[in-house]
Amino acid sequence: MYVYDQVDRTIVAERVAQYRDQLRRFQAGTLSEDEFRPLRLQNGLYIQKHAPMLRVAIPYGLLSSTQLRKLATIARKYDRGYAHFTTRQNIQYNWPRLEDTGDILADLASVEMHAIQTSGNCVRNITSDEFAGIAPDEILDPRPMAEILRQWSTFHPEFAFLPRKFKIAVSAAAEDRAATAFHDIGLHLEKDDSGGIRVRVLVGGGMGRTPIVGVVIREDLPWEHTLTYVEAILRVYNRHGRRDNMYKARIKILVKALGPDEFARQVEEEWVHLKDGAGLLTREEYDRVAAYFVAPAYATLPSVDAAQESRLADDAPFRRWVGRAVRPHRVPGYRAVVLSLKPTGVPPGDVTADQMDRIADWAERFGFGELRVSHEQNVILPDVRLSDLHVLWQEARAHGLATANQGLLTDIICCPGGDFCSLANAKSIPIAEAVQRRFDDLDYLHDIGEINLNISGCMNSCGHHHAGHIGILGVDKDGAEWYQVSIGGADGSSAGRGRSAIGKVIGPSFAADAMPEVIARLIETYLALRTDGERFIDVVERTGIAPFKTRVYATPVASSQPAEEAADA
Repeated sequence: MYVYDQVDRTIVAERVAQYRDQLRRFQAGTLSEDEFRPLRLQNGLYIQKHAPMLRVAIPYGLLSSTQLRKLATIARKYDRGYAHFTTRQNIQYNWPRLEDTGDILADLASVEMHAIQTSGNCVRNITSDEFAGIAPDEILDPRPMAEILRQWSTFHPEFAFLPRKFKIAVSAAAEDRAATAFHDIGLHLEKDDSGGIRVRVLVGGGMGRTPIVGVVIREDLPWEHTLTYVEAILRVYNRHGRRDNMYKARIKILVKALGPDEFARQVEEEWVHLKDGAGLLTREEYDRVAAYFVAPAYATLPSVDAAQESRLADDAPFRRWVGRAVRPHRVPGYRAVVLSLKPTGVPPGDVTADQMDRIADWAERFGFGELRVSHEQNVILPDVRLSDLHVLWQEARAHGLATANQGLLTDIICCPGGDFCSLANAKSIPIAEAVQRRFDDLDYLHDIGEINLNISGCMNSCGHHHAGHIGILGVDKDGAEWYQVSIGGADGSSAGRGRSAIGKVIGPSFAADAMPEVIARLIETYLALRTDGERFIDVVERTGIAPFKTRVYATPVASSQPAEEAADA
């Protein structure tokens, strides 16, 4: 994995010192709140409902065991013994004291981590495929390009104060596990017929108040021009993006207003002045960064482990876990293991300090000291030997990390919602827990099959509800919390048959206590309509939302919002 060089160490150390001074002046009253706000935001610090919230960057979702142990230490020392993994491969602390935030940033810097540009109107954390470097369907490793983009975008003076936040995702596999179509820029690295690297460029994707699936504006960009082309896109956006209305400030609104063809024309026109300039990547620079991502010293192992095959035949719970949590690996004899952060009764994505320490131990004992964070808010051990799976499963189960629900209904993506966030219209976590309790039967979950349930507490869509097979959005109605339901969303991964789509709202919203029954009726409709091999998303695509809407509203669901009020929600 990437290791800081002297430039990285210097700029991160200087940023910590700058922030300490800014914090000191703010607390002394010589910096106003308006002056301090942009400074703290670009260091990842929000002021939330009950306490500050600090968001820490995990570039492209890659962590070392040493870094994870430091995150655990911070959770114990400065927070309440836990932290929260987000849908953008970051980690958040919900209860730090403002006066401790400088010390936290210093502790992060000691293990080559930071919170720079995890907030603010700048280029945010670069995200990518959580199985990068090990996935059998990978065309090439996206991490070198993601790291190059991270280095280029960090402290870029031209893009520090964009019209709005800006998110970039990189994918380089047959399956898009990075949800690139829902990012401001999505980059797909591919190979042409001669083996050269080309980049397919999407722009204008996003969720939020106006969900839009990104559009392709360039199919075959030579890899050397990745930075120059991204810079051209950002320049066009920076010049023309709406600064008069924060709800219309994202690049997706600009692309929609101009039209994809005109936006692409303007990017090409801008690119002419950049393409052969200082941002042109060289093979030497690419290879320099790629050298940090060489494969570990894998052993030569058999593709099949006889002892494990026997355990699979005899142990149904172990077999179920392997079927959901264990993923293929490009190296024979190895597997990637998804550790579930979604047991019933735990807020999705939350992890305790003790669990972080345990996962760090497993990363060293069962792998090469490396781990990944997914946008589904789970943690991955990327290099586990087949022969170690059973022991790992036993230990993970003892520590609440072996729920076999990956890709199933209770593997819920969920933002912190109204329990923590000052922007939320409604709570998210209690809805997730209520659904988990209602469907706390793994046999039934496996019968239902693959289905994504995503929950957001407001239109900012941090829970990616628009892309859920079932999406739940918290809305405010006269000071009360209501929940709007959509179906048919997809994020581009195999869970949606590789397509990206925005879910359609089924009708009037519901009160919190009705939500488990609403989900139950949606599932019952699916089970009644499905044919062999059809998943929930397939049935919705085939039938539309009408039969689901009919079933949900056929008889009153407790606390349903009156139909005439639905439009206002």
